[in-house]
Amino acid sequence: MKQLVILSGKGGTGKTSVAAALAHLAATNMPIVLADADVDAANLELVLAPTKLQEHVFMGGQVAVIGSELCRPCGRCYDVCRFEAVIHETSILGKETYRVDPLACEGCRACITQCPEDAITSRERQAGFWFRSDTRFGPLFHAHLFAAQENSGKLVTMVKQQGRLMALDEGRKLLIVDGPPGIGCPVISASAGADLALLVTEPTVSGVHDLERILGTVNHFRVPAWVLVNKADVNRAHTANIEAYCREKGIVLVGKLPYDTVVTEAMVRGQPVTVYQPDGAVANALRQVWAQIHRRLNDSG
Repeated sequence: MKQLVILSGKGGTGKTSVAAALAHLAATNMPIVLADADVDAANLELVLAPTKLQEHVFMGGQVAVIGSELCRPCGRCYDVCRFEAVIHETSILGKETYRVDPLACEGCRACITQCPEDAITSRERQAGFWFRSDTRFGPLFHAHLFAAQENSGKLVTMVKQQGRLMALDEGRKLLIVDGPPGIGCPVISASAGADLALLVTEPTVSGVHDLERILGTVNHFRVPAWVLVNKADVNRAHTANIEAYCREKGIVLVGKLPYDTVVTEAMVRGQPVTVYQPDGAVANALRQVWAQIHRRLNDSG
């Protein structure tokens, strides 16, 4: 079983459109599993129109809880909380109480260690959901992380691991991971163990800079990487700069996709561009990209 992860140095480069198209093309050759690892803003499902089969609660992070029966309102927790998560309240009868705002609590446990009455405990909180769904190209694992929640790296690992286990159990040949943007912890979790990272960039002023950042990340973790330039004809000078950078660094530039509004039309209709307009310029370019990726994954044993 091989793993292909699709990444970008920032959002908005067309990564998910590429992932959906490659899923369609790959599924014509082999049984695959899909994982949408962009848990903060998952949108692969918008293109693949999945049918949800399972929904699971994701517990992430800790939140402090003050036990009112043990609390002697000394205010020590209020004083030590750096995040202003402990709220001091006084009733109309003059009784003082303290409680924790779960949205503000960062789970640092400072209040727990400082409470002289051992009145404060911590508990796990629900941070989101993860799902198993079916698509016309294969099973899809995806998730929804609640706003302002942490541990997105942990949720990415869970989503990807579920996809990997299904691929191994059912003898599926390829796991395609639509990774999160940027270079942070979720990207590291999404790319861990991948046989190839496809880095989608665009010909903008920041294009080479963003490419350098994500290349630095995958190189650090020894994940082989190829580059794909999206909307390459929008600014040919910047595309030439990216080509020169890839030549200098010895990186494979696997393809250049032309700009075409048909990509947006396909997404609006919930289809990969290779399905919506299979004989168009973008679809033909993606078909050539997939052919090279397919050979590379086969050659890697």
